[in-house]
Amino acid sequence: MKSEEHLRESLYLEINVNDDDDEEPSVPLRTSIVLFLLSYCRSTSFRVVLVSARPLENHVVVVPVPFSVVRPDDVPGLARGCRLPCVLDAAGTHCRAGLAVALRHVISRTAEAEAGRKDALQLLGFKKTCLKACAEVSHWTRLCELGIPSAVEEHLRNPADPSLLLPEAVLHLEKTLGEPVKVHNDDKIRRQKLRQQQQQQQQPQKKKRNDGQASEANLDLRAALAKLSVEDAAPATRERCEIRKVRTADLPPLDHVFAEGLYFTLTDVVLLPCIHHYLMWCWLSMGGIISPAHAVKRVLMISLASPSSPPPPPPGAGPPDRTTCSLQNLSAASSLSRLPLLLGWYSRVQEVPGVLAAAQACGMLLSSLPPPAPSPEVPPGNTTASTTSEALPTEVGGGESVEVQEKTVEVPFIGGPRPTMTKLKERGIEAVFSPHRGPVRTLAWESLPGAANPTEGKMSADRALRKRQQLNNLVGMVTELARPGDTIVDFCSGGGHVGLVLAHTLPDCQVILVENKEESLDKARERGRELGLPNIRFIQANLDYFTGSFHIGVALHACGVATDMVVEHCIQARAAFVVSPCCYGFVQNTVKFSFPRSKMFRETLSYKEHMVLCRFADQTEAQLPPERRHIGKQCMGLVDLDRSRCAEARGYSVRVMTMEPESCSPKNNMLVGTATTQKTTTAEEEEGAEEEEEEEVGQCAAD
Repeated sequence: MKSEEHLRESLYLEINVNDDDDEEPSVPLRTSIVLFLLSYCRSTSFRVVLVSARPLENHVVVVPVPFSVVRPDDVPGLARGCRLPCVLDAAGTHCRAGLAVALRHVISRTAEAEAGRKDALQLLGFKKTCLKACAEVSHWTRLCELGIPSAVEEHLRNPADPSLLLPEAVLHLEKTLGEPVKVHNDDKIRRQKLRQQQQQQQQPQKKKRNDGQASEANLDLRAALAKLSVEDAAPATRERCEIRKVRTADLPPLDHVFAEGLYFTLTDVVLLPCIHHYLMWCWLSMGGIISPAHAVKRVLMISLASPSSPPPPPPGAGPPDRTTCSLQNLSAASSLSRLPLLLGWYSRVQEVPGVLAAAQACGMLLSSLPPPAPSPEVPPGNTTASTTSEALPTEVGGGESVEVQEKTVEVPFIGGPRPTMTKLKERGIEAVFSPHRGPVRTLAWESLPGAANPTEGKMSADRALRKRQQLNNLVGMVTELARPGDTIVDFCSGGGHVGLVLAHTLPDCQVILVENKEESLDKARERGRELGLPNIRFIQANLDYFTGSFHIGVALHACGVATDMVVEHCIQARAAFVVSPCCYGFVQNTVKFSFPRSKMFRETLSYKEHMVLCRFADQTEAQLPPERRHIGKQCMGLVDLDRSRCAEARGYSVRVMTMEPESCSPKNNMLVGTATTQKTTTAEEEEGAEEEEEEEVGQCAAD
């Protein structure tokens, strides 16, 4: 019988140990964030495992819970194929990967284990949606989960780089803290604030002084902290008549107390270690005691030193370069002077019950920073990032970090899809659909278990029929490509319609379902349990957090840019792909992708003209006039032709096909790609070889 320790879920966290034994191990910010949450929630529901390529026997690591250490090769296969942090269930069949997903799961498990943990559950915010939207579609999640941690770590790695002294992501957070708070019960809370202000004004002046400057910020802070009380809230009372009669426009605005508004949430947990490390670097640099490089070492060691004492001086620290320190002091002071709201937030977070104790248990010594001084004059050539709106991140989908899209001057165009299609036709570019190599295989649905059949779900009979027709096309194509022992990944798997049928149909293949939405993946897991399939695994994660090797990628109706992300993932793995795009109208430039995708289309169409094709590609619904549906189908074909040419330039053979029957879906295109070369292209190699790839695209277009 397995011990209780091995029946718990395992939480895998990354830690880095340098080759130099004198160097202390460094803790990535994502690991620090998870450890801080475990400490704050006092969670004991997980078996914490630190993943390190080198042993930690000679190093001191402060972790608030019991832990073990393993090498990367010893991590179970499903977790090894995901970016850390990740949570793996005891059976090793369900993995939750990515910072936001792992943190939300820690909170949920803590609340389940202790029914009275109101403070932990409230971290998920209103309707439990805090950081729930994936980073590919939510700018806020991307900023908190990717942008700020990456920017702070990059700054700490390159402290002398003047362009990184005040990261744009941190500036964007400062700007957000200055915006009015919007909440679901905005009017009610603003009237409560008005009543509190009037009560404060009625108090004697002497009492105000004794209470320590009862400011509006203190009013908001007290209200926010009161919500964190474990006791039940007092029953709501109706406001006085004079308060109710005040016009909404005359009510006092709500200011940010915490990152998402009035209340302490998971977002604050994520941001605190990041902002703390950044502010500590600024503070230590301003002291002029140590050099910028030593300041970074000292900041990183704060997470590892004994909680009861400050970290020792960095090993081998010699006299700092006074000139460098002087310039760095001015830059650090200038940076802090431009972050008054962030400094206020940093102080308020420390007033939340349990935060200081949780941070100390992690070896993170929070400090009361002095108020920023007026910005000193920075020497020429030592500038920081601009605070103008052009320097702030824009709302774009997908991507590893918060970046700014370069503004390009677009040539104006006239008309809808017809002029654009005519322009392409004059260049010899028309939609081409490859025929099926034989009759589309029809699965024996009557003999399939009920849990694998769409008719067993809550969809209508007509929709279930069309779903089965779609699956006939995708599963049939994957069956042609698959070989025994292959790993097949169902991206954007939803409730598992494709992946479950594939796992049942191909018992000699391993099938992995990757889906970000917890509710959808829970449905797929429940259906998988009913089927009892031993060859199926589940991963709740964004696409970018899955890094495992595989042979075939499949996606049914991947929305918008998700289609391009799936194809890119397959190309990086040199895997075949069978993808049915959807929601063409949601296609837009992102941090990772720009449109048109291929050189042939970029030389012919502007971005706006390509967007016209995407918008009209969505007009294929059955209720539309036949001519309009025909134009929509041609636009779909052109958008997917652009995608296929881009993949062909990178060593793929791609067919754009139509599902049969065409009535199975208004979005009935299917892209089938197989690698013609085994060269693996990393993101860095792709960027460096962009010009060479464009030449290859031109050759493919000429052929």
